[in-house]
Amino acid sequence: MTLQWIAIRNLMRRRGKAAFILAGLVIGIGTAVGIVSYVNAVTHDILHKLEQYGANILIVPRTENLALSYGGLSLGGVSFELEELRESELAALASIPNAGNIAALGPMVLGVAAVEGRRILMAGVDFSAAGILKPWWEVRGRIPAQDEVLLGAEAARVLNLGIGDRLPVGGRSLAIAGVLAPTGSQDDHLAFTNLADAQAAFDKPGRISMAEVAALCKDCPIEEMVLQISAALPRAKVMAIQQVVQSRMEMLAQFKKFAYGISAVVLLIGSLVVLVTMMGSVRERTDEIGIFRAIGFRRSHIMRIVFLEAGLLSLLAGVLGYGLGLAAVQVALSASAEGHAVHLPLSPETALGALALALSLGLLASAYPAALAARMDPNDALRSL
Repeated sequence: MTLQWIAIRNLMRRRGKAAFILAGLVIGIGTAVGIVSYVNAVTHDILHKLEQYGANILIVPRTENLALSYGGLSLGGVSFELEELRESELAALASIPNAGNIAALGPMVLGVAAVEGRRILMAGVDFSAAGILKPWWEVRGRIPAQDEVLLGAEAARVLNLGIGDRLPVGGRSLAIAGVLAPTGSQDDHLAFTNLADAQAAFDKPGRISMAEVAALCKDCPIEEMVLQISAALPRAKVMAIQQVVQSRMEMLAQFKKFAYGISAVVLLIGSLVVLVTMMGSVRERTDEIGIFRAIGFRRSHIMRIVFLEAGLLSLLAGVLGYGLGLAAVQVALSASAEGHAVHLPLSPETALGALALALSLGLLASAYPAALAARMDPNDALRSL
């Protein structure tokens, strides 16, 4: 009879104690897996939202501006040395260390156009980058080509213009190629045209009012990129637009600390359950261990039997705990979803980590009972028969 078979037979004969050890480890591993998976799922969801947010770095001309506002009442401002950026300066962004993390770069020129006695803000943009910079756009019609314009929903309503009409701007007549669906943002009040057309209409050849940058925020340090862009464009002011998710990320960091602390406590309790139960099991098997020693089993054999029992239960607890943790997280995500499904990433590293953690806890908690069993004097054990 092999040591493995002896360990399996012992577990089958003592199903109650085996189930108690298994339950302690499953609860501990399930809690740890659930917390880690939940944190990873929420973090992935937040980072995905940040990537889909569009432009998250803003480049504007550096100015000396004194805002005249008090108590929420704005009276305008006084600006000194107001300058515009040159479009050619943006080429310097290709040389920054994190240039590979720039998903899109959108220069923009702004100007005020008079249309039928009304003033409208017009923006010249690079429509090839707009799909990444403004993913919330829904265009009714099509994206403008040369000498065409795209109207915001509110601008089209106020001007009473639609697709196919013409918009006179700066002595030029631009055809309306499309109208934006309402976005609930300032884009509803603007008219958008190609960058070159706007520069020609406002007599700003080669100049831009600002630039938007969409960075791959999941894998890049936004703050470092801001510093890098600032160094590459000394005449510009570079700002990170992270307020949308910053508070949630801070709350998530606090939750991580609290959750990992709870996991550590639950795992410690599970380890104590294994230790106490294995100690009781060893003391109950004094006569059995004495017989093993009397027929020639060495101390190392006795320890291997105890470790094999703990190892088999630990591996089973790792599998069950991993499944239980994922199921609990799926229920929690479904209950807390804010109108959208949060994806639960299945990580092989988490599965292997659960098995390794369960095996480590089970073996470590069984180390003392195994050593106690191996130190038993076979003569004392046999006298108890």
